Formats: sequence, structure tokens, C-alpha cells
Amino acid sequence: MRKLKGLVVSDKMNKTRVVLVERLKKHERYLKYYKISQRFKAHDEKNEYKTGDKVIIEETRPISKEKRWRILSKI
Repeated sequence: MRKLKGLVVSDKMNKTRVVLVERLKKHERYLKYYKISQRFKAHDEKNEYKTGDKVIIEETRPISKEKRWRILSKI
């Protein structure tokens, strides 16, 4: 299972958090690094994580239409 580090940017849904994951990617031609950001919906069973928390998310079985991640812990 993949594990990623990210920042909780939304906690408005029940048992779901939106986590922003930023990565550095290298440009093929110019060989410079630039930021790529992705937003993942992650399952939070106890509604314990709030906006601004740094968390670790783990890939899991599909929980709903868009949720394929769950929050493991706070960093």
C-alpha cells in the first residue's frame, strides 16, 4: 500500500477529509524541479483531524465513489 504525507485542507464532510499532497517533479527538457499538487479524499472514522493538520494517508480498498485513502496518523 502506498503511503503519502499531506496537509488537511478541508474537514467539512462527515468522516471524510481532503488532503493536499505536494510533490516535486523534474522537467524532462529543462531539468528543473517544479511542484505538483494533488487532492485526495481520505477516510477519517472518528472525525479527529482538522484543517491544517499534517497527516499520513494510506491507500486502501474503495470506500465510496471517490475515497480510496484513509488517514493513518498525524505527523
